[in-house]
Amino acid sequence: MEKITLCGDDCLKCPRYLAQTEEALRRAAELWYRVGWRDHVVSNEEIRCAGCTPEKPCTFQLTECVKQHHVKACHACGAFPCEKIARMLQRSRQTQERCREVCTEGEYQMLQAAFFHKARNLSKL
Repeated sequence: MEKITLCGDDCLKCPRYLAQTEEALRRAAELWYRVGWRDHVVSNEEIRCAGCTPEKPCTFQLTECVKQHHVKACHACGAFPCEKIARMLQRSRQTQERCREVCTEGEYQMLQAAFFHKARNLSKL
């Protein structure tokens, strides 16, 4: 079973999405800060994730874009792959480099499985 987001992330491998305890949430918040996804260690309530929905703003503006194009996912759009997808993949590659620098091997492997197979995951949708 998979749960792939519009941007190609795999929720079922994401430490933030999977965090069920206060300690796991705290570790996720610290990791998000160290990687640069947050500018400070946020509260457990703020880091808690229930998954992406069309009502939530998307870092890459993809939820807004699919609404504008009246499709359920990017791959269903006639403009796919578009400039937004290209920018998102470039940003992901840069984040991957940062993760290699600041994460332990285990953290990196976990983040890689969750976030750094976007292009492959998008091609499967």
